[in-house]
Amino acid sequence: MTQELSFQKFIEQSDLLEELKYDFNEKAELRHIETQRPFVFNYYKNFPERNSKRYQALGHLLEQYIYELLEKVCKLQKAYIPPEADKEPRSFFFMSEGALTNHHSALLVLLQDHGVFRAGQWSQQAVIHHGLQHGSQIPCIQMALQANYDVIVLNPNDNFVDLKMEKEWKGLSMQNTEPSSLKMVQTESFFSLQKPLQCIPKRCSNTPEEHMAYVWDYFISKTEGKDVAFIVHGYGGLVFMDLLVHRKSEVMSKVYAVALIDSQHHVGHQLGSDVQLLAWIKHHCREWVTSPKPLNKPAVTVLKKEFPMVSAGTEKHDLAPSSSLQSIFKYFKKALKAKTNINSSHVPIVTRSATKIQQSA
Repeated sequence: MTQELSFQKFIEQSDLLEELKYDFNEKAELRHIETQRPFVFNYYKNFPERNSKRYQALGHLLEQYIYELLEKVCKLQKAYIPPEADKEPRSFFFMSEGALTNHHSALLVLLQDHGVFRAGQWSQQAVIHHGLQHGSQIPCIQMALQANYDVIVLNPNDNFVDLKMEKEWKGLSMQNTEPSSLKMVQTESFFSLQKPLQCIPKRCSNTPEEHMAYVWDYFISKTEGKDVAFIVHGYGGLVFMDLLVHRKSEVMSKVYAVALIDSQHHVGHQLGSDVQLLAWIKHHCREWVTSPKPLNKPAVTVLKKEFPMVSAGTEKHDLAPSSSLQSIFKYFKKALKAKTNINSSHVPIVTRSATKIQQSA
């Protein structure tokens, strides 16, 4: 995964080379290039704020690195939204080349949890402490592409531009991800006391819900005859249910399966007593929850009983997506086969007598 693009090259072109001597090894784990030890948060003794800023810098470099992996390793394309707003702050997401035009494959949409991490990550913390195989969405994307899915990778947490951090991170802006342009300001300035945030909202992506609705309206809904599946993690479950409520008929007709992972949705508050929606989620949704039980074993909780729930095979929220991945794709395969069989059973059978009647008419 990391052979095509070295993370250390990103760090070398910043002013934090001494503070962040890390790269991903052959197992895609983040390790110190000299000691081979995992990341250490307390680099500065008795300076918690500087350690926090160092961690933020690492997270931002990882963000840019994973964007590069999405484009160069997974061969995904970056799509800016809204497309016409090229002179104002705007967000973007990633999709495979045939995501909108290829009518012979299903489409998988990835919707992550709420947090500081961006497209391509299930969890920044998991990337740093457990590696790209567990914290990034790349294994999921590669598995989907190998199974002939097209893929859309949403970017629901990219909601605004922080003017102060944009100045400090100069070449680390989201519009410029070429490694040769990565250049940080002097470390002394970077670790200075943080001033009040100066944020500019990104139009059409002010919130995760708005980002999801825009991508649905202008991209996903335009794909005719394409079967759509979702993998949603944490807060992403709430965002999906919001989309389901506000785009009811479209979502119910296009989406054939939803895999929720340790979701934060609330059916009672979001769907209310809508019998049609409640019936739909019962047959089209399944949730993988953190649990001490083995993967895929039934795991019923007191609060959620609206659709089948199984164990994610881990008790850690950040590791639930990678732990449940194999089980989720088996679920998708079975659900798509069932949908195909139902559609086939609805196609009228042309008999010889029916043909004669039609010819004589």
